[in-house]
Amino acid sequence: MVCALGAAVCFGTATVLQAMAARAAGAQGGGGGEAGVLLRALRQWRYLAGLALDGLGFVLQVVALRSIPIYAVGAALASSLAVTAVVAARLLRVRLSRGEWGAVGVVCAGLAMLGLASGTEGDRAGSDALRFAMLGVAVGVLVVGLAGGLLPERGRGLVLGLAAGFGFGVVEVTVRLIDSVAVSEVVVNPATYALLLGGGAAFLALTSALQRGAVTVATAAMVIGETVGPAVVGVVWLGDRTREGLAWLAVLGFVVAVAGAVVLARFGEAPVASGGEVEGRGAAVR
Repeated sequence: MVCALGAAVCFGTATVLQAMAARAAGAQGGGGGEAGVLLRALRQWRYLAGLALDGLGFVLQVVALRSIPIYAVGAALASSLAVTAVVAARLLRVRLSRGEWGAVGVVCAGLAMLGLASGTEGDRAGSDALRFAMLGVAVGVLVVGLAGGLLPERGRGLVLGLAAGFGFGVVEVTVRLIDSVAVSEVVVNPATYALLLGGGAAFLALTSALQRGAVTVATAAMVIGETVGPAVVGVVWLGDRTREGLAWLAVLGFVVAVAGAVVLARFGEAPVASGGEVEGRGAAVR
């Protein structure tokens, strides 16, 4: 659980650092469109520090997924939105409402309940059918991401956000489905390709959602997609359990933590200030 929370802190802080770098890069001018802004941002220590934190966060996420149930890790990762909100309030001077501060507290309360109730990871290895199913979901997410511009405007952000959430959920599940890192076994394991394709497709779907839909709707949908689905897979197919007699507390903590994260969905993309106002989102949580 410490590793899962550490990953959330890394992801949430990285978002704000990358947003600060992107904002500074945009203010420098120089043209080149979004590619030019990215290249200028890559020359700033804040952006590089954010990338390093993303890498560290992914390592901590993998360690957590190999140690505790998926439902606990998923809820902890969703709390990165709370981290982003708090860090943005400090570094970007984003004003949080009382409701948003309350949501941060709700997320923390939910995670505390999960920490008390969650047991060890399930002892089931997962079947080949589940591995191929995850690969199929990853392909589906890719198709939705590529077709993002063709989707009806109404509900586009919701569909693409859910697709991104499912893609990130595939990553969470497939980490548990890769039993050996030996090259001879990794290359023939469908879960390996599901992990790579799911992560890439999730980024594509999320990018399309943020360009073509409301940030809040897309991020809220993503949080639900990347927490609920993997949690069900972990419990039903991988044997994730809670501590004896505390299943109710785990369910309550999961619902509370995810609900708090959904309330903070506007921080799914780090705030980018312009003229002192918050008007957009700069860098993705992941």
